[in-house]
Amino acid sequence: MDLSILIVNYNTCQLTTDCLRSVYASETVYEYEVIVIDNHSSDGSVESIREEFPHVTLIANTENTGFAKANNQGMAAAKGRYVLLLNSDTVVQKDTLQTMIAFMDEHPKVGASGCKVILPDGSLDKACKRGFPTPSASFYYAFGFSKLFPDNPKFNQYQLGHLDPDQEYPVDCLVGAFMLVRRETIEQIGGLDETFFMYGEDIDWCYRIKQAGWDIHYYPKTRIVHYKGGSARRRPVRIIYEFHRAMIVFHRKHYRKRYNILINYFIYLGVCFLFFISIIKNKFLVNRTPYKKQKEHGIEKTI
Repeated sequence: MDLSILIVNYNTCQLTTDCLRSVYASETVYEYEVIVIDNHSSDGSVESIREEFPHVTLIANTENTGFAKANNQGMAAAKGRYVLLLNSDTVVQKDTLQTMIAFMDEHPKVGASGCKVILPDGSLDKACKRGFPTPSASFYYAFGFSKLFPDNPKFNQYQLGHLDPDQEYPVDCLVGAFMLVRRETIEQIGGLDETFFMYGEDIDWCYRIKQAGWDIHYYPKTRIVHYKGGSARRRPVRIIYEFHRAMIVFHRKHYRKRYNILINYFIYLGVCFLFFISIIKNKFLVNRTPYKKQKEHGIEKTI
């Protein structure tokens, strides 16, 4: 088996079935398996997937275990020499699997790679190529310096906005929406850290991959479309909380010992400040057009 594709589903039946259709439309000489881990959905996802995709290995959890733990369940069942983390709200191109596996085969020192990720409007999902969120990188990003000086590497350490998204190069970290990882790398560093519930686990994994001596590469010769949930702009408070909690967990794990108590205090204070600002902003957001209607309005034609 060349590739094991892991897809975590939680109440995204339409998105997940669209994702699976795109996977099975792939044109590749490589052998792959698809493992869907359902986190106790209540929208009929399990029944729909079983009916339309009988060849999928389906793990149906009785609770929402979170993104990291669900993917680890999939890795435990995976047989491929590569493992692909693929979000349920993505659509791959016909050449995506072929292109990315061929790249990994040609570069044995690369432990993980990612392709170009675009949003439905054709713009870049900037999370697909990133630097590590060091305190300075996070500060410049959170307080807008990266937008004010988009071509300055100093202020763009996190999203790497100064680098051409159509060129390939090594990066610090990829996005969990599409991350192709070598089995030997996983055997060396282990799976995702389950302390992270649904954010930050991809950055933490990439950090550990690089610490172990593997390269991480951004390879934009193929692309996927990322719908980012596809429904509402307004997010549940739990999601906002987990996003900011992940920042603190990552800093405590990898950076806390590098800085004194005062600096760490201001970092945690800054995260709390951003959390409350996000809560306030979220209250004034208006819901987007649902994903189903987006397709009806032709957004899928941009794929």
